[in-house]
Formats: sequence, C-alpha cells, structure tokens
Amino acid sequence: MSLLIYGLINSVILALYTVGFSLCYGISGIANFSHGALYILSGFTAWNLLNLAGLPFYLSAVLSVIITAILGFLFYWVLLLRVRGTPLAELIVTFAAGMGLLELLTWKGFYGMRYSLPLYMKGGIEIGPVAIDYQRLFVVGTGVALVVFLWFFVHHTRVGLAFRAMAQNERTALSVGIESDWIGSLSMALGAALAAIAAMVILPLGMMESSIGLEVLIYALAVAIVGGLESTLGMIVGSFIIGFGQIAAARYIGAKWMIIVPLAAIVLVLVIKPSGIFGKFKELEERV
Repeated sequence: MSLLIYGLINSVILALYTVGFSLCYGISGIANFSHGALYILSGFTAWNLLNLAGLPFYLSAVLSVIITAILGFLFYWVLLLRVRGTPLAELIVTFAAGMGLLELLTWKGFYGMRYSLPLYMKGGIEIGPVAIDYQRLFVVGTGVALVVFLWFFVHHTRVGLAFRAMAQNERTALSVGIESDWIGSLSMALGAALAAIAAMVILPLGMMESSIGLEVLIYALAVAIVGGLESTLGMIVGSFIIGFGQIAAARYIGAKWMIIVPLAAIVLVLVIKPSGIFGKFKELEERV
C-alpha cells in the first residue's frame, strides 16, 4: 500500500516538474534548459515577497507565478530571438541563463535551513497503514487539476488552438497568420509559469536550495526523454515509470539509489528506443 500511494505521489511530482518543459518543447521546439532555475527562482521570489515584503503567502505565490512567466517571456525576446531555429544554440543559451540564475542565487546566499515556504494545509490522514499529510494530497490534486485545465486551454481557447497549430505544422500555421515568435514567447512564458506553479505546491514539502534547480532539470529531462519529448501522454507515462521506480528502489535497495533511477532510465531508453516510448521522431534506421 505504501509503495502504491507514495509511488503515485512521487509520479505526480515528477509530472509537475516536467509539464512546463514538455509543453514548451512540444509547442515551439525549444528545449528550455533554464526550466529548473526558473522553478527554484520562483520559490525564492515567493519567499522574499512573504518574508521581506510582508505579503500573504497566497498572494506571494500568485505574484511569483506571474513574475516567473514574465521572465520566461523576456528570455525569448532578449536571449533566444537571435538564435531561434538553431537547436544547439537555443540549448546553450537557455542552459547558460539557467546556470547564471542558480549561481546568482548562491552568491546572494539563498541556501540553508532557513529558506522554506509554509504548508497550505497542516495535518494528514491515514489510508490503511499509511499516513499521508494533506500537503501531498494537495500536490496530487493540483497535478490532476492542471492536466484538466491544460486540456481545456489547448482545445477551447484561441491561444491554445494557435499553440496546437504551431505544434502540428509550423509552415501551415504561418500561412494562416499565426506569428511564430509570439507563439514561441508565449510558450516560454507558459512553461515558466507551470514551473512556478509546481514550485509553489512542491517546495513547502522541504527546504529550498539553489541546487534543487539542477535536480528538477534532470528529472524533467528524464521524464521527457523516457516518454517522448513531444508527447503529453508520454510525459505522464514516463513520470509514472520513473516515479514508481524511485520509490521501489528506495524501499528495496536504499534511498541513495533514487537519483540513479532517472539516469538509468535515460540510458536504457536512448539505447532501446531513442525517440521515447510515445515519441514521434524517426528512429535511426528510418532516418538513414
């Protein structure tokens, strides 16, 4: 029972880590390697608004999501516009920006036991022999609600339909007047906002360290690669494979092996099926 429950919770956390990264790549083809840095930056932004500006936590969380979304939007126009269309350059630019943000946070002293966000709800319940706190149940509820919202957004709004059009065929989308740079910048903003939302619900479970940004990036890459970079279904399946694999490894081998699971999953998938479980990229034998 504990393996089932905590495997589910861990899988939802991994899906929240990944959804912004996967959505941004699926829409605009940008592999945003600053995703983890934006995640932890939003947490420290909320902490500063809460403790230094004296704002209520819920307002601090909302403002942090908005600020992070604006930063993602600016990343596109300031950093990516000149190198747009060159995947390697895009990767290098976003990775450099992310590392710069993490080093800035470290330089400013944002690490240690005193940095944490308050819980949304205290207490917990017992499901059979397993005790679960309300905050983790809130994480699961947020993950489900976010998937439902994103499905509605991309199927029933003008911006969402433009996102789908750009993801399906960029040339056709351009021919009907959809501006690729605006869609690219909006996808960066949305991906950054999703990273911030994930941070607002997950970071209260522990302390905040700037190094968490790199961990989040590794997990997001692992889930996206396992499931398929451009596949939403693949992202969900990949998060469950790695999420349950980590809990099983911690239970039967040792907690220190949890970080090995996503790395091993990346190697295994790249050897067997480089496009991922639900990936649409051509395999090597089809490309040659």
